[in-house]
Amino acid sequence: MLKNLVNQHTFLRSKDNYESSRAVIVGAPLDQTTSFRPGTRMAPKKIRELSYGLEDYSPYLNDSLNDKSFYDAGDIEMPLGNLQKSLELIERIANEIVQDEKIPVFIGGEHLITFPIVRRMALKYPELKIIHFDAHADLRDTLFGEKLSHGTVLRRVCEYIKDRHLYQFGIRSGLKEEFDFAKDHTRTFLYDVKEPFMKVFDELKGFPIYITLDIDVFDPAFAPGTGTPEPGGCTSKEIFEIIQRFKELKIVGFDLVEVSPLTDISERTGILAAKILREVLMCIS
Repeated sequence: MLKNLVNQHTFLRSKDNYESSRAVIVGAPLDQTTSFRPGTRMAPKKIRELSYGLEDYSPYLNDSLNDKSFYDAGDIEMPLGNLQKSLELIERIANEIVQDEKIPVFIGGEHLITFPIVRRMALKYPELKIIHFDAHADLRDTLFGEKLSHGTVLRRVCEYIKDRHLYQFGIRSGLKEEFDFAKDHTRTFLYDVKEPFMKVFDELKGFPIYITLDIDVFDPAFAPGTGTPEPGGCTSKEIFEIIQRFKELKIVGFDLVEVSPLTDISERTGILAAKILREVLMCIS
């Protein structure tokens, strides 16, 4: 299945060999349920392009990509207008990577890509815990009458993991019903990111961890290029400080979603996304 992916550009310092790589990057340019401003389908290509402006050394981690093992497999070709088929393709690719004992690193695309990936990950890891960085709870049961949406994705994820195995940080937007659901079923922390993350860090150790990062967790001053910007978010420095602790966790998968290049002519959102991926790859590969 991976042979059918389209690879026009590769992420910074990607290796050429899938078999020998620990982590595998896949672009999932899904852009079918975005509810405000579209454009996420263009993110994987843009993030790869902007990655070439980064050094391969990270002063945050005192580490380099030079000796890290990761492979950029390219983008999934999404059948526009066919949401179910698109989700099936994402899940099939995630399953192949997991079955090969590698770590999937997905570049969205809208946030709904997380659902089929986690559904597959949960089969392999029954004790899976999810770390979710986002401005929005994404815990609605439906959005515009649909169960599958970027605004319902974490509610669907909760149907495949244990109760309170979802940890949400930076949440500052949602319906009352979402926050009511969160009180009973998740570990949700409002507004802040770094402080609550550090408070529960020991609860995450030893568990298989899947991380999903919606770029709108950042204040729009740092990441304006997203479909649903939400003022009051965290700084980029906070996230980089958190990523330094990822080396202490058993991370089995990661995705970065909701970058929309069309809404950021400065390209600073894509540059931030590329730098996040660089740091994460150093921690997991």
